[in-house]
Amino acid sequence: MPSELPNRFLTPDDLVDMFELPSVETVYQWRRKRTGPRGFRVGRHLRFDPTDVRAWVDSQLREAA
Repeated sequence: MPSELPNRFLTPDDLVDMFELPSVETVYQWRRKRTGPRGFRVGRHLRFDPTDVRAWVDSQLREAA
């Protein structure tokens, strides 16, 4: 994951690229299971605040330590 996240809301495809996930379906599974970063809907589109993504990554790192 890059140290600097974009200064815009992220799409599921952005998360796929950043975390080298197998598919966008992984992001949607995280959302259904409430295990991934917090996301929100803009109409029918799912978006993620970069701050929330960073906080989620930090919490994953703390749990792994």
